Amino acid sequence: MLLSKVPGYFKARSKARDSDNDHAGATSIFRSIEHDLEAARAEHAGLTSRIDDVLARAAVTLGDDSDEYLMRDPKDSHHQNLLGTEIANGQRRLEELGATIGHFRFLKTALITRFPDLKRRMKR
Repeated sequence: MLLSKVPGYFKARSKARDSDNDHAGATSIFRSIEHDLEAARAEHAGLTSRIDDVLARAAVTLGDDSDEYLMRDPKDSHHQNLLGTEIANGQRRLEELGATIGHFRFLKTALITRFPDLKRRMKR
C-alpha cells in the first residue's frame, strides 16, 4: 500500500519543486512590473514629445508683440486658452507618470532584493 493512500499521511513537496514554484511566481510579477514600467516610459516619452511640439506651435501663434493680446482675434484667444488647458493637463500627467515610473522601479528593486537569484534564473 502506498503511504500517500494511508489516511492522515502527509508528504510535502520537494525543496526543488517549492523553489521552482516560488521562482515562477516571482518571475510572473517581475515581467508584469517590467511590462508596465516600459509602457509608462513609452507614454512619458510620447507625451513629452507632443507637449514640446504644442508648446512650440503655441509660441508661434501667440506672437511676439507686448500688446499682441489686445489685437488678437477672439477665436485665437479661445484656441490659446484651450491649448493652455491641454498643456497643463499633459504636464500634470507627466508628473504622475514620473511618480509611477519611480514606484515601478522601486517594486522591481524590492522584488530583486527579496529574490536575489531571480535575474540569474530568468536567463536560463
